[in-house]
This record gives sequence, C-alpha cells and structure tokens, in this order.
Amino acid sequence: MMEPLFLQPVFQDKIWGGKKLAEVFGYDLPSAKVGECWGISAHPHGPSIVKNGPYAGLTLAEVWQKAPSLFGNPHEEVFPLLVKILDAEDDLSVQVHPDDAYGKTHAGELGKTECWYIIDAEPGATIVYGHHAKTKEEFAKMVAAGDWQHLLRKIPVKKGDFYYVPAGTIHAIGKGILILETQQSSDTTYRVYDYDRKDEKGHTRELHIQESLDVATIPHHDPTLHISEKNSGTSRVTQFVDTPFFAVYEWQVAGLLNLKKTAPYTLASVIAGVGQLEILNADGIVAATYSLNKGDHFILPAEIQSWRLGGDLKIIASTPGKSVQ
Repeated sequence: MMEPLFLQPVFQDKIWGGKKLAEVFGYDLPSAKVGECWGISAHPHGPSIVKNGPYAGLTLAEVWQKAPSLFGNPHEEVFPLLVKILDAEDDLSVQVHPDDAYGKTHAGELGKTECWYIIDAEPGATIVYGHHAKTKEEFAKMVAAGDWQHLLRKIPVKKGDFYYVPAGTIHAIGKGILILETQQSSDTTYRVYDYDRKDEKGHTRELHIQESLDVATIPHHDPTLHISEKNSGTSRVTQFVDTPFFAVYEWQVAGLLNLKKTAPYTLASVIAGVGQLEILNADGIVAATYSLNKGDHFILPAEIQSWRLGGDLKIIASTPGKSVQ
C-alpha cells in the first residue's frame, strides 16, 4: 500500500497532567488533566485508530493482525513500539521499568526501554536520571529512609535535549517539561516514590518497592550515545540512537528533505511546523501528496520506499530495532 497510515491519538488522564497538549498542538482534550497523548499505539490500554484509507476505523492493533504485509510480515505478535507526548504540569513519580524477561514473566508484556526528546522545558526544569547508590543494599536503605535528596540524581534539561532511558534506569520527568517519548509497547511501571501525593479520591498511589529493587540498574551508569547529523541542503537528519529496540531520528525540514526506507516501516510525529509529505514511486515521481501539521502522527508502511518532505517541519521519527525486524 503506497499510502501512509494517519492515526488518531488516544489521550490519558494523569494526576500530573495539564493543558499544554491543547495549547501547543491544538488537540481537543477530553479533560483538564490529560497528561499523555498516545500518538502511535497498538497497546490494549490505548490503541490508536487509523483515520484514512482502506483501514480507516480500525485500530493499529487490528491492522497489525489483519495486514502484516504493511509491516514487512513481522514475526512479533504485537506491534513493538509506542510513541507518546507527555505534558508534565507536575512532577511524575520516580519509577523504573523492567526488561523483556522480567516484564514477560511478571507482567505478561514486553519490557520498557524508552527515550525522551525534550520538546519544551520551562526555565529550571529538571529530570531524575539515575541514582547515587553503589549497591542494592545501599539503594534499599536510602529508599526505606526516604533519603531522596542523596539518592536521586537530578539533571537540568532544555528544549532539544535527548535522553536514552534503558530498562532498569531510575527516572522521572519533572514539572514544566513537554516531551516526546519513543518506547517499547509496554505499560508496566514500578513506582519508587510519588511525593506522598494523593489522587482525587484522597488515596496515595501504589508503590512497587520490591519490583523496583528487582529490576533497577545498580549502580547507575549513563549509556553512551553516538548522535550523528547529516545535512541535506538547508534540511538536516539527526540520528539519536540505534538500539535493538528502536532507532530514533529528528527530521528538521527547511525547504525540502528527501528520505529513503531504512527499515520495514517508519513511525513519524510532527512536533512543529507545517508542510507536506510526498510519496514517491519507483521512478521517483510523486504518487501522492499529504498535508502535515503539528500534532500529526503517521506510519509509512513497507511498500513505500522513498518520500519527500517539504515546508517548515520538525518531525521525530523512529523505526523498529533490528531485534524486532
């Protein structure tokens, strides 16, 4: 099929959510506390719906099952990736995610390695990224004592920063940050600390101390990133990571940008600007043109070999990692 799959986002209310998803992207939000936009998702907790073409009205999960050729006839039972935009009006809980082995055994789903592109950040905004404990015993002791000041590693962030967050990384997104997250298709989160805050019913949220101890990387170590940039006229492609789970890119379009398929399918989210997507046939001739606007999410299926972007656009794109191709 020489046609992209444009997807309707799914919105998730969160205790820490706010209004920036509406203000920045123009989304019509169902409530005032939406914290997450699941832009490209086949997860049962919030599957995106296809908006166009022969599969319009089906969820991405249904298309994955009914038309595997669109994705290069994959071997995986479930669509492996999930792309979110998160609006942190307040601090997210300090948490950690399992790897595939632990996730499948204890939660019945994939593990959760993820990465963050900072779309925007208020002055002074910070994230929790790692910790200072040297041993599991020291980690457990500091958690039990509530010694968060000495345990947690806080890092200031700014617009345009990128962080890779492998499974096992203690982390938290701080308030005042708008972030695009590319992750494995998993909704398993183990909370270590939630600031003792209460939900609308007056209850504190569940913590998962033992599970966190089981899966946390101790001691913490920062992954090494090999970020590369390639200019194409006045446009630019930046590759942030290439991991077994996903590769993630920024397409900065100023005028025109020609791109070719590098994986069975490609995910894309427009985070700034307006422009157009031109699908090219085998002879390099434009077969179809689509308008693109900030907040659009789409998938380029397997049959599309090359395409051209035009206008003034910033897009975060991803492809499945080699372990899931």
